[in-house]
Amino acid sequence: MIRFEDVSFRYDEDAPPALAGVDLHIPEGELCLVAGHTGTGKSTLLGAVNGLVPRFTGGHLRGRVTVAGQGTESRPPQEFAHLVGRVGQDPLAGFVTDSVEEELAYGMEQLAIAPEVMRKRVEETLDLLGIAELRGRPLRSLSGGQQQRVAIGSVLTTHPSVLVLDEPTSALDPTAAEDVLSAVLRLVHDLGVTVLIAEHRMERVLQYADRLLYLPGDGTVRDGTPAELMPDCAVAPPVVQLGRTAGWTPLPLSVRDARRRAGELRERLASRTPGAPWPDDAAAGADTEIAAAGSAGAETPAGPAGLPDDPGCLLRAKGITVTYGSTVAVRKVGLRLAPGQVTALMGRNGSGKSSLLWALQGSGPRRSGTVEVPGGDPGTLSAAEARALVGLVPQTAADLLYLQTVDEECTQSDAESGAENGSCRDLLELLAPGVAGGSHPRDLSEGQQLALVLAIQLTAAPRVMLLDEPTRGLDYGAKRRFGTVVRKLAAEGRAVVIATHDVEFVAAVADRVTVMADGEIVADGPTAEVVCSSPAFAPQVAKVLSPLPWLTPDQVARALAAEPRTEAVR
Repeated sequence: MIRFEDVSFRYDEDAPPALAGVDLHIPEGELCLVAGHTGTGKSTLLGAVNGLVPRFTGGHLRGRVTVAGQGTESRPPQEFAHLVGRVGQDPLAGFVTDSVEEELAYGMEQLAIAPEVMRKRVEETLDLLGIAELRGRPLRSLSGGQQQRVAIGSVLTTHPSVLVLDEPTSALDPTAAEDVLSAVLRLVHDLGVTVLIAEHRMERVLQYADRLLYLPGDGTVRDGTPAELMPDCAVAPPVVQLGRTAGWTPLPLSVRDARRRAGELRERLASRTPGAPWPDDAAAGADTEIAAAGSAGAETPAGPAGLPDDPGCLLRAKGITVTYGSTVAVRKVGLRLAPGQVTALMGRNGSGKSSLLWALQGSGPRRSGTVEVPGGDPGTLSAAEARALVGLVPQTAADLLYLQTVDEECTQSDAESGAENGSCRDLLELLAPGVAGGSHPRDLSEGQQLALVLAIQLTAAPRVMLLDEPTRGLDYGAKRRFGTVVRKLAAEGRAVVIATHDVEFVAAVADRVTVMADGEIVADGPTAEVVCSSPAFAPQVAKVLSPLPWLTPDQVARALAAEPRTEAVR
């Protein structure tokens, strides 16, 4: 179905190749997972399938790419629309209509599909993705996760032979992600659709993949089954990391595989108490590196330790209500943020997480309620004053990038934050190594853009930091480094709130989990207590070792390393 014949690609003649001598044959009806670190060329590989690379990206491509025998060099991407459906990393950027139902029908209109067939396919797709209640909603009023599901649906209605998905579950809650992947699997198994998925959250997809395409970063592509490539793959989900720690061969690819082999491991861990989910030795070593960056390790801003009547509180919200017309997004929510604490804000798509963060920061609408931080209510202050008290990285992080080069963005951030020159750049290198300073921010991958915005915001590091889906587009290594930055901020006495669907990141970084549903808080407590009691939010290690309260591979690795030598080799 898809062939790459000695394909090489460079965005610039002087730049290293994004793809180098790639030879691939992907037959009909296979689900291929495309994996690799941020910036290794995954999106480039996907874009070459229907000719978007190089026709819309620029650059120099050599070799030949064919889909169903048709070469991309002789036909523009629109002539592949009946063969290849593609969903990019930013759903909003791909929308061309105003409402959900119109967007689902638009692709079919361009292919001149009969109206009665269009209506039937729209209804089927609404039900398939669980978005029937959204049919008349304006696209811009939807949450990021809801937009992502609509974007996937707009491609599914055209019934393509090849489906190309770039980070399709990054903004979806665990249940919604499973629903979308189930729909994709039905297309593969029942209709023979060929699917390519680039996904950093490999734990969601690996167990379903027929083939793994691993990009190590030198332009090449390693091709094989997940079982063949996982032992030497530099990116791996927690269940594979656990298998490596336990010495299992072959490595498990799913929770089910791991549980079948975890009996002895559970016995070895039964009498032990898990340590902190984040490794103490790694955090200690990283502190020096971050401090050297001159940003997150900078001196804590002067000011009171907390609210005058509660020194142990950096932010206190009471009765927060947010409405959009007749829709109530947040309903009388109260929240208290303590210094030194990382709080994960979780819940299904559309539960009100982003609306709550914007209301806390002061930039978003607030129908009623109060927000208190040392220095005043952010909602009553100027934008600059509010940002100095409460920082917010929005879900569409690239909206904060407006200069011409990465270096200019970093220099401007240092100047505005009063940080030492190079502070922002050093933080960027920590989160996403190797980003060229002369690159235009809009030319970066989604993960690199997010890393740049995180570096810009963290350079200032106000006493309260609100992060909305900050791990979208970040690989496991980048998330680990980012988690170290977050823990460092907490260690300096700041309060950090992370709205996310990334249960593995929450398990590794958060002290506390707050769960929202329909605009209200329905659960709030220590991370292990909340996530282990929920099948949807439990990380892979917790599912494998249940009912023991272990959350991450790091916890298990440290416990096994502390065993007496004779017991460890048993």
